[in-house]
Amino acid sequence: MPIPVLCPTCKARFQVSEKFAGKQGPCPKCKATITIPKLEEQVQVHAPEEFAAGGKTASGQAALKPIARKPTRFELVPTMIAVCGVIGVLAIAAVAGQTFKDILVLRAIALIAISIPLAAAGYALLREEELEPHRGLLLWLRAAVCGLVYAAIWGAYLFIPVDMRSTAWSWFFIAPAMFGIGAGAAFATFDLDFGNGFFHYAFYVLLTIAVGWLAHLEMPWTAVTGR
Repeated sequence: MPIPVLCPTCKARFQVSEKFAGKQGPCPKCKATITIPKLEEQVQVHAPEEFAAGGKTASGQAALKPIARKPTRFELVPTMIAVCGVIGVLAIAAVAGQTFKDILVLRAIALIAISIPLAAAGYALLREEELEPHRGLLLWLRAAVCGLVYAAIWGAYLFIPVDMRSTAWSWFFIAPAMFGIGAGAAFATFDLDFGNGFFHYAFYVLLTIAVGWLAHLEMPWTAVTGR
């Protein structure tokens, strides 16, 4: 095995046979005397070629095949399920708005029902492309947790005193708290960064407000504007 040599005088690089290991001789370029490194001083940085890529078989072929990452930026089935769920809830809200308005339990059930598919749909749009996506049952479990947190934020909003919600300045405190908790929930359940978590929650808020408007429910700005 050839020994790589670096001349300390002229910095020339060359190789010599291993039979000269430990001996001295002139540099072929500047003729300065140099000492050839001993064999035990050589450091093997890379693994031998036969062990690269998981090793080779007796026939010389690679023992392991590289794992190809499948592009999964857009998944049709989960997205369609989420979209159909959202459209269905919007339709129900438009048709049975008065019933939702009068019965608080139905309002809570409807909010939870729409929150889960909305959380899944928002994830399909905003997930990190470089990360392996959540799929199947795990995806819907995460969407359920995130959706329930989002629904709970709306529930907590209803317990804020009306006189506090009726002043515009109070929203400088209410809105950051709601969006901060929402973005944190998306970050924890879907591994979204905080910025995408903010947009995930904003997507949810806009569509749930649309549902509330179709169902003739009180809008968040009603207490402030009186309309």
